[in-house]
Amino acid sequence: MPAKLDAWLELTVEEAIDPSLPICDPHHHLWDKPQDRYMIDEVTSDLGSGHNVVQTLFVEVDAMYRASGPTEMKPVGEVEWVNGIGAQSDSGAYGPTRVAAGIIGYADLNLGAVVKPVLEAIETASGGRFRSVRHTCSWDEFEPLRSHRSGYPGMMASAKFKEGFGVLTGMGYGFDALVYHPQILELAELADAFPNATFILNHIGRPLGIGPYAGHRDEVFEVWKKDITTLAERPNIVVKVGGLGNRVSGFDWDTRPFPPSSTELAKTTGPYYLHAIETFGPERCMFESNFPVDKNSYSYAVIWNSFKRMTRDFSDAEKALLFHDTAAKSYKLPLLSEL
Repeated sequence: MPAKLDAWLELTVEEAIDPSLPICDPHHHLWDKPQDRYMIDEVTSDLGSGHNVVQTLFVEVDAMYRASGPTEMKPVGEVEWVNGIGAQSDSGAYGPTRVAAGIIGYADLNLGAVVKPVLEAIETASGGRFRSVRHTCSWDEFEPLRSHRSGYPGMMASAKFKEGFGVLTGMGYGFDALVYHPQILELAELADAFPNATFILNHIGRPLGIGPYAGHRDEVFEVWKKDITTLAERPNIVVKVGGLGNRVSGFDWDTRPFPPSSTELAKTTGPYYLHAIETFGPERCMFESNFPVDKNSYSYAVIWNSFKRMTRDFSDAEKALLFHDTAAKSYKLPLLSEL
């Protein structure tokens, strides 16, 4: 990561709270961009900030695609690459955490039934780490919120997407859902159409705070709160609790002279995160870092401290679920009792 960012993050330093609590971080990325590297050395540096992170899951980020071959097969290259990083981690040379114990890859579900060979190639390339696909469904009228691979209006209801989705879930894999908060009810309809599939909602449904949503935080919160409560009625959906450090959330922590403390984060994000936990229950919620995307807003030590502060009065069993076992169960990784 850029040295300037590291220097800024060092302006707010905290010791890890409850450092022995086992954590499975179910959402981080890896990449190697010009002037922006987040590889095995960088991720293990963050993982070594004092918290007891025992295993992690890598989430697709459009990195290290194959340079040639059929377009639909190019994302297999990312999985091949991350499997290699997972093997590096398994050697023990980079610390005790099993980095990329599971992999959430990308395949274009709009291919319909012909996505199966892509999924089979990912399965082989992952060395047994493949757990889920994330096909970005987020879309908004505000053009800056769209990436080159954003969804399109009504995509989750389209016949081709649902055909590809059926192939994915028929093979026994989960689906990581990345949507914006106005699309939460569309996701609910997809979950109803596939009641036996496992859906993992990323970043609590991404309540937006930029563009036309800026200055309307209270209004957005009420819409999000209502829709997330409705979504929780679907028993086949679990939620990644985190992600509000992303710039699209509009909290602007990255523009301040120094980063927020875990106390401030717990106070600011608590209404969102605790509502998700209240509606879905700890057995369907997992805390996530979303690093290094959210690293623009706070450090790894601070974000996990904020989660621990807001759950201070939770039982040990509830904490075990939120910090480790819900993620491990959802992604078929070893539970605490099996470690």
